[in-house]
Amino acid sequence: MPDFVLIESSGPASGPAGARFLGDAATLARAGHLVRLVLVQEGVTAALPGAQPALTEFLAYGAELWVDRYALAQRGLEADRLPARARLVGMDEVADELLAPGTRVVWH
Repeated sequence: MPDFVLIESSGPASGPAGARFLGDAATLARAGHLVRLVLVQEGVTAALPGAQPALTEFLAYGAELWVDRYALAQRGLEADRLPARARLVGMDEVADELLAPGTRVVWH
């Protein structure tokens, strides 16, 4: 079970706040926390190649990246464009994580 579940719902096109949020996620992972980043809604676009450089740093620390399967499909994006370590998930899996005892959730 992760120490933190961070949920990003805004994509890179919405401004620099998403990059700062991913930077915070990387900082938590670098500090040794188990961090799972869940990309939902427009946030799934952050997983596209080159869209969010902070994502590379985040993954370098061994953190987990989950991408909402439904949101990806709704935007006509293909899963093969995601980083190799990205995991496609449904909202049922995300809900299980949010409701797990001891999980700290931050939604952006």
